[in-house]
Amino acid sequence: MSNIGKIVIVSGLFDDIRSRDFRFLQEAAKLGELRVHLCAGGQPKFSPAERKYFLQSNRFVSQVYTQNADMLPEIEGLQPDMWADVEGAFNQTRRQYCDQRGLDYHVVKSDQLGDFPELPPNPPAPDRKKVIVTGSFDWFHSGHIRFFEEAAGFGNLYVIVGHDANIRLLKGPQHPLLPQAERLYMAGSIRFVTHALISTGSGWLDAEPEIERLKPDIYIVNEDGDKGGKRDYCEKAGIEYIVLKRKPAPGLATRSSTDLRGF
Repeated sequence: MSNIGKIVIVSGLFDDIRSRDFRFLQEAAKLGELRVHLCAGGQPKFSPAERKYFLQSNRFVSQVYTQNADMLPEIEGLQPDMWADVEGAFNQTRRQYCDQRGLDYHVVKSDQLGDFPELPPNPPAPDRKKVIVTGSFDWFHSGHIRFFEEAAGFGNLYVIVGHDANIRLLKGPQHPLLPQAERLYMAGSIRFVTHALISTGSGWLDAEPEIERLKPDIYIVNEDGDKGGKRDYCEKAGIEYIVLKRKPAPGLATRSSTDLRGF
């Protein structure tokens, strides 16, 4: 049966969103147009506004609802065809609710969420400049998303994620916390990103082979990343070099990977 035209809803707190959450959203989006109901309650680590910003940035999500509702179809304007759940949150009450109202209920198995496939590029917008950013993106947070969002304002955005060996070289043996495939997946899941890829060089200019291949017009860094000879490299290569101030999205808290991962 075709999923074209179907509306799929998922529901949860989505607090401290990690790669498995994004994988769940990707699998749920295969079932139809994906809407997310962001639940209230409990004592979440992150505010509703920050969680909503995170979810809205995901390339697989079409809309996020924050209305309080005991059961999803009571959300104004929402008439889903299917409720998708992750296996760990399997709930017989939800299944019974869906059966009573003629909704499909789909459980995504946990073993579907253990891999992090390389995502295909988003189609680049025509007649826009080519922009690159680089980094480890080791504990992905809303500040990274905001950086991508701002950088994408200058053109089609290519994110070059540092490979594991180089992150260890630059930051020490405890780094990275997450392997490169997982970090690449998170970066590539953001709707502002045209394409995410892994670096193949070394040192602060580990993205040099990718830069030579992509031939970007602009290299953007934040204030923390303005080092390692990047400015001089861009001047010699004829690439515009832009340093953005590190600031959160409006209304959100400032985030740091070091603070969030604990080292």
